[in-house]
Amino acid sequence: MKPNTSLLCLGVFLSGATALKPRALASDSVLLTEEDIGDFSAIAFGDETAVLSDPTPSVPCKIFPDDNAWPPETEWAQLNETLSGALLKPKPAAGACYQGPDFDLQQCQFLLANASMTHFWLDDPLVALSEWSQGRTCTLATNPEGNCTRGGFPEYVVNATSVKDIQAAVNFARNNNIRLVIKNTGHDFGGRSVGAGSLSIWTHWLKEMEFIPTYRIGQYRGMAAQLGAGVESWETHNFMVTHNITVVAPGYATVGGVGGWMSNGGHTYITSKLGLGADQVLSLGVVTASGRYVTADPFTNSDLFFAIRGGGGATYGVVTSAIFKAHPQVYVTNSALNLMLVPPSDTTFPQPNLVTDPEIFWQGVGAYYRYLADVLDAGGYGFSYIYPMGNNSFTFTTTTRFVDFTQEAAAEFMVPLYDELRAIGLNVTNPSMVFTGPYATPRSGGASPPSNTRYRSRLLPRENWEDDALWNQTMRAIRTATEAGFDNDFYFHGTLASPTAEVAGWPGRDNAINPAWRNNRMHAMLMDQTPSQSAERDAMFSSYMDLFRAAAPNAGSYMNEGDPAEPNWQQAFYGTNYERLRRIKSERDPWGLFWAPTTPGSEAWAVSPVDGVSVSQNGRLCRT
Repeated sequence: MKPNTSLLCLGVFLSGATALKPRALASDSVLLTEEDIGDFSAIAFGDETAVLSDPTPSVPCKIFPDDNAWPPETEWAQLNETLSGALLKPKPAAGACYQGPDFDLQQCQFLLANASMTHFWLDDPLVALSEWSQGRTCTLATNPEGNCTRGGFPEYVVNATSVKDIQAAVNFARNNNIRLVIKNTGHDFGGRSVGAGSLSIWTHWLKEMEFIPTYRIGQYRGMAAQLGAGVESWETHNFMVTHNITVVAPGYATVGGVGGWMSNGGHTYITSKLGLGADQVLSLGVVTASGRYVTADPFTNSDLFFAIRGGGGATYGVVTSAIFKAHPQVYVTNSALNLMLVPPSDTTFPQPNLVTDPEIFWQGVGAYYRYLADVLDAGGYGFSYIYPMGNNSFTFTTTTRFVDFTQEAAAEFMVPLYDELRAIGLNVTNPSMVFTGPYATPRSGGASPPSNTRYRSRLLPRENWEDDALWNQTMRAIRTATEAGFDNDFYFHGTLASPTAEVAGWPGRDNAINPAWRNNRMHAMLMDQTPSQSAERDAMFSSYMDLFRAAAPNAGSYMNEGDPAEPNWQQAFYGTNYERLRRIKSERDPWGLFWAPTTPGSEAWAVSPVDGVSVSQNGRLCRT
């Protein structure tokens, strides 16, 4: 494990296209040189212009470990020497539970009983936290059947701690026609962090952070924070506490804020007040497909700067660090509402929050969701789940967050909602106890165990709140899908935020996020807890998502928590930005080196999975 670097302070003044650049992080200042390359042509830099002048595809597929063209062990050893020992060939951790040479009873017991309560899985170089995308060829179980195989796990991993490491990996993969993937923490619900027969660039240990008290670029004047690609949200929060600032960061403690979270949008508790993660970026450090390290900002490599901020992760280059806006400290006040629908025979009624009439329960759910429009316009946020329980019961849990509201003001703001809920017939009271505190709070590393969750989602627009017919259609979709989940082991998750262009400010309002975000009211998700290899189950699940698509046909979806099998994904994930993003991709990466499912230009390639699951990464990547 590699330690965090010390926190430093730095004053930087930038303005216009001739702006001075900030001092590079230590990891960004170590670059691959011609002297490093020497006669090792496998890590030589590429030339986009030569490929663009002759765009005829030269090879039909990425090479696989058993192919004759696969680099010999001597060449991998030479790469490892260039990387000063950072090249790993790790075995799947769960192999400790399988009978064979890797069986380790003590380690297996640790994995089964304790690993999920630690940072173990986040610090594993192979694991992506959604197992289905890898092919589930080495799942963790007490008495697993069959053998543990690599499946969709990469063959090799570069434990990157400098730009040089990333450049060498990029060049080696490109020059040898090896599939390349990029992984940070493993929070990946779309199969972008794994790939059979691949070389993986693991950015997890790029942990440097610097506070910039004064930063100027273009229209921006203010504080900033420079974060390495591997910094997790809990680390960002501790950094914020140290410097008494606010940086928009992922809500879940172990999500990395500089990787896929930002590059696909990045929503969080203060999104309606300060914008999405992609809206915060002022400058980026990027290794391109040619292996060159560049700075991307509004005036330099502006095409990359546009595309990476919301236009798809693992697509245009490897982000090594980012400079984010830093805001004065903000405070968050929370208010909770929970309802439970139980059968009429349940003798616990009429205790508060218990409901026996399904119509009253769903009226209450609808009243909450519709009232949240006012909360969002005041800079707030809503976080909710509807879980199917046993015995035809459902629970509805919510947390409403207000930014820079006192406890009294937040409670008063919610009075009309609770008046309406009681008028419906719900025995609820406006919570008298709400907690208020700074957004930035000290945090520990936390834990994130592997799971098998598969998301489908829809961004529901303002019109659905303002038009009664659309609103009723929206609630029918939520209710129908949730009630179906009772028999099918999935549930509804709704997060409510309004990151308007006005909130995004400059340069955020000019980035590549799905335009549906600017008109958003609810990010509506169906979460499948037991995704199978059954086409019938996929079709059934998709049929419920069709209800949401019908209610908001032009709204789109959020890729970080969307379905890699989303129909018409180009429009759903990118909207009107897609063609521009596809052009940038083809110009910046004419080799098709950076590939991930449902990213711009990815339709030029496809995986042929060996497990029959159309979205699994357990197979060879070939041109379509």
